[in-house]
Amino acid sequence: MKKVVKYVVIVLLVIAALWAAMFFIRTNSKSAITYETKQPFISNIEKKTVATGKVVPVDEILIKPQISGIIEEVYLEEGVKVKAGDLIAKIKVVPNEQSLNQASGRVQNAQLNLNNAKIEYDRNKAIFDKGVISSQDFNTFQLRYNQAQQELSNARADYQIINKGSAAGSSMANTIIRATVSGTILEIPVKEGDQVIQSNNFNDGTTIATIADLSKMIFEGKVDEGEVGKLKVGAPLEISLGAINDKKFSAKLRFIAPKGVEESGAVQFKIEGDVNVDDDVLIRAGYSANASLVLETKENILVIPEALLQFDKSTDKPYVEVSVGDQVFERREVEIGISDGINVEIISGLTEADKVKVWNKTEPIKKNTEEESSKA
Repeated sequence: MKKVVKYVVIVLLVIAALWAAMFFIRTNSKSAITYETKQPFISNIEKKTVATGKVVPVDEILIKPQISGIIEEVYLEEGVKVKAGDLIAKIKVVPNEQSLNQASGRVQNAQLNLNNAKIEYDRNKAIFDKGVISSQDFNTFQLRYNQAQQELSNARADYQIINKGSAAGSSMANTIIRATVSGTILEIPVKEGDQVIQSNNFNDGTTIATIADLSKMIFEGKVDEGEVGKLKVGAPLEISLGAINDKKFSAKLRFIAPKGVEESGAVQFKIEGDVNVDDDVLIRAGYSANASLVLETKENILVIPEALLQFDKSTDKPYVEVSVGDQVFERREVEIGISDGINVEIISGLTEADKVKVWNKTEPIKKNTEEESSKA
């Protein structure tokens, strides 16, 4: 009896082992792979590149003083729109002591000359009235007297300009800083109490304010030397701003630098584009931006999805696998042209009738996988 039980247990164990082996084999066996195919088709391709940069006003006007001194008062703030002639700031003049002393001396000399000329004029006028001297001689003394009066007036005006920054009664006082153009104040780098230097032939002078028209903006960016040769002035651009994500702006290429600058081992060329700014959109100067540029366009060409291409490891030449039967493929080398990152141009090697294998190295497409699993 014990032997019978022993044999029965052995048989059961063998059956269980066989069943487990069959289950393991079925659950781990791979089903047959069926590859999909796609046919080449006629389409258009635009090869684009992206240039990074920023948007800036076409012109930024620097307002500088015509006289040195100290900022007495600033009347406006950054971001305010101004018109030409609007008051921005006022300068308090701190005269040079030597120049002031010289101007004062010229006033005194002019006064002495005037006093002397008046004495001569009065004496000769009395003689002229009695008919002793001719009118020609009297006119000479009268001219000297008038010139002495004018010289004193000029000396006093010079003294006022050095002492206070402007002559008395002048409507264009050098101490008053006004906007020279209409626009928006981008920056006022000075504050009350700051010392400023006048603009002259030897010094740029201190900038009181920067003004620009924010409705006239340009894109400034750089492109690589391998792409600059394909650009043309007048080509369309599409501008994306980092600060305005939901809107794109059209632009037109206006400038391509004739000279490149080496940066990090690569030669870059500066480009500029006129940006079309809508009236209801405020673009601030210096916004970071990307410009999409069309380098090359081809229409009605034979293309395939770029993902179908494979490359030979030894020659790096492109090829595809073309269907020659039911799930039977042959390798065929192709010549490719431009690509937009999605589709690639096929110059030779394929026709519209060919069926190209869809290649996926990580997970090929399987057929009837679910049916085989259910049967198992």
